[in-house]
Amino acid sequence: MILENEVTMKASWFVNEKICKMIHFLLNNDKIRLFIGLILIREKRGTMAYKDLQEFITTLEKQQELQRVQTPVNAYLEITEITDRVSKAHGSALLFEHVKGSDFPVLINAMGSEKRMALALGVEDLDEIGEQIGELINLSNYSGWLNSIKQVPKLSRMAAVFPIKVTKAACQEVVNHDPDLNRLPILTCWPKDGGKYITLPLVMTRDPETGQQNTGMYRMQVYDKNTTGMHWHWHKDGREIYEKYRQLGGKMPVSVALGGDPAITYAATAPLPKMIDEMMLAGFLRKRPVKMVKSITNDIYVPANSEFVIEGYVDVTEPLRTEGPFGDHTGYYSLEDDYPVFHVTCITHKKKAVYPTTIVGQPPMEDDYMALATERVFVPLLKMMAPEIVDLAMPFEGVFHNCVIVSIKKKFPYHGHKIMNTCWGMGQMMYTKMIIVVDEDIDPHDYSTVAWKVFNNIDGKRDVVMNDGPLDALDHSSPNPFYGTRIGIDATRKWPEEGHTRPWPDDVTMDERTKKLVSERWSEYGIDL
Repeated sequence: MILENEVTMKASWFVNEKICKMIHFLLNNDKIRLFIGLILIREKRGTMAYKDLQEFITTLEKQQELQRVQTPVNAYLEITEITDRVSKAHGSALLFEHVKGSDFPVLINAMGSEKRMALALGVEDLDEIGEQIGELINLSNYSGWLNSIKQVPKLSRMAAVFPIKVTKAACQEVVNHDPDLNRLPILTCWPKDGGKYITLPLVMTRDPETGQQNTGMYRMQVYDKNTTGMHWHWHKDGREIYEKYRQLGGKMPVSVALGGDPAITYAATAPLPKMIDEMMLAGFLRKRPVKMVKSITNDIYVPANSEFVIEGYVDVTEPLRTEGPFGDHTGYYSLEDDYPVFHVTCITHKKKAVYPTTIVGQPPMEDDYMALATERVFVPLLKMMAPEIVDLAMPFEGVFHNCVIVSIKKKFPYHGHKIMNTCWGMGQMMYTKMIIVVDEDIDPHDYSTVAWKVFNNIDGKRDVVMNDGPLDALDHSSPNPFYGTRIGIDATRKWPEEGHTRPWPDDVTMDERTKKLVSERWSEYGIDL
């Protein structure tokens, strides 16, 4: 990280050295270089970053995307029921100004629509980000010395997305060394939940071997005024870092940030490779570096404009504690299990802080739109690994990873099977329980047409693939935890080389001449559509 306002010759040389190293890196690594490149470089266009969550609230209000609720409400179930009705009606963000038992207002459903998700990331349309990434990862832009040199003006701006350290921060206006989580308006979301849950936390840890910080979003069940559960389940980076500390023994420092520029919150949910700092992705999305400040009681750096920061530790030598149940994003209750305990040592916050939260459950809900952003942001990366991919869709009903629909340019027999295995081998897509492959002329977001192709184009024996592999910890349907059978469905047109020797029929469509004629005369018919 670069210390704020350290505009000296030494700092300038340091940045230039980093640029040179990055150029060298880009020229010598085909895959990782371009992913790093897209994080570090972005054309400056569109809305600039929000200073903090409250500036985003102001924007939502100006866009008539937020409603203030002044009636006193209860954090126990009532806020969830209100918000669930609004979510299901595709309604606005909500700011509950008077929550019983707390001095802090609650913001919820802030990113709960495609429009608000785009506003959160500073674009008119979520596809803009993917388009910009597509330009950046075009291999032709980096092939040969001449083309690489042409990229230097873009590379020279890469320092703008490195987090910068500051010594004073709004998130530390109030410092409480006698912390009490009960002062926060933490929700009990659903009737069978194990307790109150912090649902939108940026859990920040540091790898004891590399020193690199990691930010993830893991729910936190409140046990009492200064302890919570830490939902680090298998396959997650937070759990891997925890296991490293277990080998060392002692206490693992943890800081939890709440709020800030919504791009920072989104970045904590993104499925990034381990070598990428989530705050760099946030800087890429917001086109400005994230200001970071050292926690009061540990060496973890947190976003300086957070609303709250909860500092503490996990004692890796103490027993795990039962956490759950929890009404989860699958629409079902995830079961009780044992997880590490987080001990709170300090809570800092702004003088007039707003508590951000979310609820999950049966879709559609706010988290679905965060998943939609991930879908659109990361499509170009999938295309880089598999250029035959045209587009993909993750239906809300699939709750992130249970269903992915992929359209491809089919070039050889059983190409659909190849795509299934490619996707299952790419990061968190290993959790995908069902992959449906369709031809390039099918829009994967047109679920009716996709269903038509699936229902009519497949032979069960030939086109349905059963593949055993890892499943998400929240999956309840597999007989065994973390592992089960995934399904691939090849709904593309079949070739003779795939064993289909009968003629494949054409789709029933009208000829272009007649369609043009009808379009030109439509106003004459007097028919309203």
